[in-house]
Amino acid sequence: MNNQTYEVAIIGGGICGTALLYTLSNYTNIKNIALIEKESDIALVNSYTNSNSQTLHFGDIETNYTLAKAKKVNAGASLVKNYLLKTDSQQDIYTKYHKMVLGVGLEQCQKLKDRYQEFKQLFPDLRLLNQADIAAKEPKVLENRSTEEEIIALFTDEGYTVDFNLLARSFLVNSQHKSDKNISLLLNTKVKQITKKNDLYQIKIADKIIQAKTVAIAAGAHSLLFAKSLGYGLNYALLSVAGSFYFAPGVLNGKVYTVQRQKLPFAAIHGDPEVHNSAIARFGPTAKVLPLLERHNYSSILEYFQTAGMSMKAAISFLKILADPVIRNYIALNFIYDFPVIGKRLFIKEVKKIIPAIKLNDLSYAKGYGGVRPQVVNLNTQALEMGEAKIIGDKIIFNITPSPGASTCLQNALEDTARIVDFLAEGYQFDRQQFLTDLASDRAIA
Repeated sequence: MNNQTYEVAIIGGGICGTALLYTLSNYTNIKNIALIEKESDIALVNSYTNSNSQTLHFGDIETNYTLAKAKKVNAGASLVKNYLLKTDSQQDIYTKYHKMVLGVGLEQCQKLKDRYQEFKQLFPDLRLLNQADIAAKEPKVLENRSTEEEIIALFTDEGYTVDFNLLARSFLVNSQHKSDKNISLLLNTKVKQITKKNDLYQIKIADKIIQAKTVAIAAGAHSLLFAKSLGYGLNYALLSVAGSFYFAPGVLNGKVYTVQRQKLPFAAIHGDPEVHNSAIARFGPTAKVLPLLERHNYSSILEYFQTAGMSMKAAISFLKILADPVIRNYIALNFIYDFPVIGKRLFIKEVKKIIPAIKLNDLSYAKGYGGVRPQVVNLNTQALEMGEAKIIGDKIIFNITPSPGASTCLQNALEDTARIVDFLAEGYQFDRQQFLTDLASDRAIA
């Protein structure tokens, strides 16, 4: 059996894996790269059009972001925005909408006013809207709302709804055109085992083994499973959170968010027009904890328990997290949101925070929509870890859940490309400056 050797093997053909392939192909002198994907095509799991919130996050209206995190996320999301503006002249991949976050009541309104003062320098397009301004932009938001409620909004025209499946395809196409590269796209190829022998990684697929000098794993929750098989990440477990959505026709002109609740690591309910159909708004996501590594893939239950860990330490960590009444009650309520009949009757209360006049018949459960986001649990601290989860090993990288995922895929690719070139050492180069020249505006990298 002849083992084929690559300089880099990327495991996972979603938005992060293809962004890394794009960066390696266009800005390094690495010539032999394998992209390994277990599905029949790229970006069919969490990067698929129906599986995520289709939002390019900048940190301007996400009220759970600190200024420091917003600076980092804005830089990463700006890379994606500039890529879209440069390559997607027909806007097939994205649709631009305005966006706002609503503050209702004295406490939330003051929070948004304070946030505006803190964030306006980073986001010069950000504006504070009063009730009349909100009504002009989003009339349904004010319809049937109590006139006694104080309401303001943070607003910007810079809102992007993105089809991340199509973006991943664009990354792939713009990687494969390089005539001096040998790029192998291995679809329908499940990785059975990864081992290291001498100075090469042995990747067992089907009935053969391929070899790689370095490996980057961008397989979502499965990345931790691979890490543990090689002795990394043993102090981590996963809390897999499945997001679901509801549809409502013709109620929003742009993206409308609510203020994030304290102590919750899950996104606040928001409404977004569909990326390819502005007449339909998608409300969500809910946050249902499920023992799955992939949504709707029940064969991943065993893999979840292998990854999560069935130790006493893991059980104690999960119990400690769920002992917090805010998190426990939130998880319990979100589990019910997916139930027929009763789920919609409960979820409409959340939607009414955005569209007070919405009727029960206006809402329909988005069957088949939603993916899984792995929330990392640190077994040493017995707490959820917020933000990016990445493990760096010996010439191997495990990306579990870059935060916020697809929005920072090119920033993540930039960082991983620099690491991979260092792994490969002498003779390998990464033209970082050209990458930034092509994809980053002065404002994005300031």
